[in-house]
Amino acid sequence: MLYRREFIASTASLLALSQFSTQAQNAHTKEVPWLAEVQRPSVNPKLADTGYLEPLLTADGGSPIVTVEQWQARRDQIRKRWIDFLGPMPDRPATKLITISEDHPAGCRRIRVRYECEAGIDVEGYLLYPDPPGSAPRPGLVVLHSTTEDTIEEVAGVEGRDDQALGLKFAQQGFVVFCPQCFLWNDPSIEYTDAVAKFQQRHPNTLGMRKMLNDAQCAVDILASLPEVDSKRIGAVGHSLGAKETLYLAAFDERIKAAVFSEGGIGLGFTNWHDPWYLGRGIHDPAFKLNHHQLLAFIAPRAFLILAGESGPANQSVADGDRTWPYVEAALPVYKLYGEPSRIGLYNHHKGHTIPPEAYTRMSEWLQTYLA
Repeated sequence: MLYRREFIASTASLLALSQFSTQAQNAHTKEVPWLAEVQRPSVNPKLADTGYLEPLLTADGGSPIVTVEQWQARRDQIRKRWIDFLGPMPDRPATKLITISEDHPAGCRRIRVRYECEAGIDVEGYLLYPDPPGSAPRPGLVVLHSTTEDTIEEVAGVEGRDDQALGLKFAQQGFVVFCPQCFLWNDPSIEYTDAVAKFQQRHPNTLGMRKMLNDAQCAVDILASLPEVDSKRIGAVGHSLGAKETLYLAAFDERIKAAVFSEGGIGLGFTNWHDPWYLGRGIHDPAFKLNHHQLLAFIAPRAFLILAGESGPANQSVADGDRTWPYVEAALPVYKLYGEPSRIGLYNHHKGHTIPPEAYTRMSEWLQTYLA
């Protein structure tokens, strides 16, 4: 497996040169050339119930919000409601990495590390540096793994599916990458529900998604602490479970300047957001008025791309598709307050719950352009 991966890694390194060339050609425009394409609705975007989409640009008294300053005040109100819902977390520990192992796949240096995500609670992750080392700080990228027993081994390219080895691929493209392990797998001897129960013994008033946000922010802390990283150019990317974490990280941590959300299910009814390791059953209460268009609006004016795989209304094995458009449409007016262009979009590759080559190309161009 490792020999095959090193061959793939060598090929990826050559492809990265071409991608950097494309980046250089587009650098003067500061935008991906297909931005307008991902901001057009499908023929019939409202194929699913979105739930209640609270108006974003209306003040409490009913007056319209027409300036960035007015929106920021409104944003603070909505953000507080979300933080109250997600629950509290203690301050994150200072960054201190302990090296477990190191190897050198083609195009990068890969280090497995251990660190604290809460005081006294250890977690592991992979830190990947591109080769050869550069003299100037590079962009950093948090890569969040999907639901798989291989967890960080897969995204770091140690084993597992090649299309999910995003950490390795982006390190070969010149990013300094950190791949943290989701808390559901910190103890491989227990089930998800037991991992949530252990967490809630420590924090009984806090949701699993808040814990995931905390741990993703630890990854940002780590990247921002490295002299090899430009702390003003940090991004995030994830698929499925990792996409969910990417959405919350980008929404609640303004250090994230660009992000890609692949098949995470923007709608609260699109996937298993009600599970206890995410948001819990409270999201089905008729009185619950929060929704994810608000998180998309929080991200404005930073760059956020949604990748979807839906091929039709009967395709139930995917998380996003044309039905995702109303959430983007709801957030776009907030982006436009900041001036053109609005760096948010939806690209449906129609290839299911995966990252096909055309989706990876869009993902790569997005991150290269907006973190260049």
